[in-house]
Amino acid sequence: QVQLVESGGGLVQAGGSLRLSCAASGRTFSSYAMGWFRQNPGKERESVAVISRRGVTTYYADSAKGRFTISRDNDKNTVYLQMNSLKPEDTAVYYCAADLNYYNLLARDAREYDFWGQGTQVTVSS
Repeated sequence: QVQLVESGGGLVQAGGSLRLSCAASGRTFSSYAMGWFRQNPGKERESVAVISRRGVTTYYADSAKGRFTISRDNDKNTVYLQMNSLKPEDTAVYYCAADLNYYNLLARDAREYDFWGQGTQVTVSS
């Protein structure tokens, strides 16, 4: 079992920044990849960024490239999402998720993930 708790969401003006954090507990943190997803009502949960077990490899959705940075601190059992130059279309509930499948390489499909946090709301005003 893995427990995930997100924090850092909030209301920000367009062009601003937020840093989301996701604290993990349970299994050895460095043994699984982590992803950030977001979702709006009536829409599918979409991948934003993914980071490998040791933080060497990352994936970004086109919408996040150049503005968001995913990172992890395996000593602190925490994954981060630094979001800069935020836009109103970034408004969503953001979730972190753990992918325990050793053979997955930066999975982007939410169905590949085994455990999820409760989500944190990010609202970007224009």
